[in-house]
Amino acid sequence: MSEPEAVAASTDSNGAAAEQLRNQVTDALSTCRDPEIGLDIMSLGLVYDLALQEGKAHVKMTLTAIGCPWAQDLFDEVKAKVEQVPGIKECTVELVYSPPWSVDMMSDDARMELGFL
Repeated sequence: MSEPEAVAASTDSNGAAAEQLRNQVTDALSTCRDPEIGLDIMSLGLVYDLALQEGKAHVKMTLTAIGCPWAQDLFDEVKAKVEQVPGIKECTVELVYSPPWSVDMMSDDARMELGFL
């Protein structure tokens, strides 16, 4: 599954500016790395939804393993990096477990890097 397929994005307006903001937020999310695996959360398929509305971002994401001891650190990193994107005033991160994460959610490049292809 490719990154655009993995992230369902809703925006407060249509057009180039909204798409550019979405891309900037997605780029910021791509700099956040899973502390155990070492790959970015977008390639791993951990981000399930990205909603942007009136300067606010809401990220629904999961973890590769329930009970990850670094979960809060990862959520804090996501929030901080998304809030650095011009046009984003606030970011909330919601942990979701449905659907459960699996290797199939990873990009082909990530699966290849980890030896699953």
